[in-house]
Amino acid sequence: MSEPIIEVRHLSKSFGTHVVLRDVDFTVKPGDVTCVIGASGSGKSTLLRCINLLETPTAGSILFHGQDIMAKGFDPCGYRARVGMVFQSFNLFPQYTALENVMLASLLLAKGRPDYKQNKRAIHEEIEGHAMELLSQMSLEGRMSHYPHQLSGGQQQRVAIARALALHPDILCFDEPTSALDPELTGEVLKVIKGLKSGDSTMIVVTHEMEFARNVADKVIFMSDGVIEETGTPYQIFENPQSEKTKAFLLKSLEQTALEEERR
Repeated sequence: MSEPIIEVRHLSKSFGTHVVLRDVDFTVKPGDVTCVIGASGSGKSTLLRCINLLETPTAGSILFHGQDIMAKGFDPCGYRARVGMVFQSFNLFPQYTALENVMLASLLLAKGRPDYKQNKRAIHEEIEGHAMELLSQMSLEGRMSHYPHQLSGGQQQRVAIARALALHPDILCFDEPTSALDPELTGEVLKVIKGLKSGDSTMIVVTHEMEFARNVADKVIFMSDGVIEETGTPYQIFENPQSEKTKAFLLKSLEQTALEEERR
């Protein structure tokens, strides 16, 4: 049986007197896709930011391959290189092309290699080749020299996914990757994420796309008011929810989807 990549134990996070996360527990095993759903303000994005150490938890622990990421002496930079993060607002560097955005982190890390000066050109070519492969995987062969402002939202998000993959992360975290996109572009990005699942990538996806969670997730976590209200397989959560809060959320999501379909 595979050991978990991530173990979240009794995690809590407060901003002053405002409690955002309360006693959150879950694990992620290799190859699993975990979808986190819930209403805005339920703590989903803060949970991801704690896992990536963009926020410091107030209490509890997060273990990465059994190591406490908040322990003294733990290397947060090395850890972040192994935990890819894709943001809802893309966060691409506007002054760099798509290819340069994907290469940047790998080039910065490569400069710390003892053989970098002697093999600078070969290392650069290797990183560039890998970045080009990733952008091709994202169907962006003809957009590598384009700057972010020359790309659609869906294309920018696919560049961001390629950038996250460039460091060969152990796990990918997506923070509502389609929330800034229109329906057509949403489909582009979700197709890419589904493709990553078939390649055995391990992912945590915060999403408001219920059909995506139903069809792609191995495990669904429903959060409400900073706590995990219910966890289960997609069938358990969507077809047989136990919590009244889960039932109410899913009903509201269905109604919202129906309204959006009518508007189209």
